[in-house]
Amino acid sequence: MTASLAMTGLSSPLQAQGAKIPLVRDAETEELLRDYARPIFKAAGIDQGQVEIILVNDKDFNAFVPDARRMFINIGVIMDAQTPGEVIGVIAHESGHIAGRHLVRLREALANAQIMSVIGMVLGAGAVVAGASQGAGGIDGSGAAMALSAGSIGQRSLLAYQRGEEAAADKAALKYLEMTGQSARGMLKTFERFADQQLVASKYTDPYALSHPMARERYASLEAAAAKSKYFDKPAPPALQARHDMVRAKLIAFSSHPNAVARVYPSSDTSLPAQYARAIAAMQSRGRGALKDIDALIKQQPDNPHFHELKGQTLLESGKPREAIPSFQRALALRPDEGQFHIWLGYALVGANDKSLLPEAERVLRAGLVRDPNSGIGYSQLAIALGRQGKQAEADVATAQGLSMSGDFEGARRYAARAQKNLKPGSPAWLQADDIVAYKPPKLGR
Repeated sequence: MTASLAMTGLSSPLQAQGAKIPLVRDAETEELLRDYARPIFKAAGIDQGQVEIILVNDKDFNAFVPDARRMFINIGVIMDAQTPGEVIGVIAHESGHIAGRHLVRLREALANAQIMSVIGMVLGAGAVVAGASQGAGGIDGSGAAMALSAGSIGQRSLLAYQRGEEAAADKAALKYLEMTGQSARGMLKTFERFADQQLVASKYTDPYALSHPMARERYASLEAAAAKSKYFDKPAPPALQARHDMVRAKLIAFSSHPNAVARVYPSSDTSLPAQYARAIAAMQSRGRGALKDIDALIKQQPDNPHFHELKGQTLLESGKPREAIPSFQRALALRPDEGQFHIWLGYALVGANDKSLLPEAERVLRAGLVRDPNSGIGYSQLAIALGRQGKQAEADVATAQGLSMSGDFEGARRYAARAQKNLKPGSPAWLQADDIVAYKPPKLGR
């Protein structure tokens, strides 16, 4: 997936273990998720702007919060969800973890589990077999340690604690949905999906060795409470459902082979989401040959900025950056505060290979990065624009910022240190470079 769905790497807890989370950037999808989350965050007492919702390029139905500032949602959540309520239920559950400060208390619980194991060993309660020293069960993704006696006591205590937190997040989610006048039917559908997946495996699973309650158990405990709500049978507003259908079609089209897209959205389906999906599939297989399909979308909704974005992307990726400029300008005129549209336009201006356009490219890219500082493409294109104007030291700073954002701190420091040698001490660019040189990523303990 490229461009409108641009993948990148971002520093995360997984980075400390040598892995990167593959991220997806898309203005349309991110805008929809922010609109889903806004009333939920308000009900949960989470400040607007506190939590950044980040898309992960994974088709599994999953989401997680590593801290109180970021919520990661797999694209599979939206691709599988037939209604907005299924996604909103996921956001509400994860908001329950943030509002309940479960992540802080989880670290405390982990410490307690280790202490319990140590005490058990000191008292000679039993032998600890291979892996018991991990004690964290499945917290760090390494799998549950198989332990007996003391080690197992500590492990099970922690896992039980996690089950309690999951149940608390479920109840909080129901509360937020009720406060915002939304149905919990979608949330129940999600749990029903998990329960079906666990149906066979549950026969061989020890429920006390799980960090999350069994899905069927969770479903049963929530169903009765959810059904009592006066909003239970309330559907999503038609306009919101329409936006969900469009974003879902977009994600399916960008992440699937064109033949698979044709099976999900056959030519007999004349709905706008189906046309959108087929246009994206055509862009990926035929490049500029898809312009006719994209123009047909624009004709139906001339003020849809994402259709203009798609046309610009098609032209840019077909080697026609100058022709793409008007499409990105139109998208930006329709959404002046969308950072990704600024960056798209800057990308096309740089790609036009016209020195007279470079100052405008620099201005647009800087404006985009103020609004969207997590854009690796934005930093790389800014570095090119600056370098071509002879501003090599500033270009090095931009490169360093992009590397730092992606988690390559050593590479970032090298570029920043080189830039500082050629910048006036105390200048804004010098200070930016100095921040990068001095930055030390936190070490995450177990």
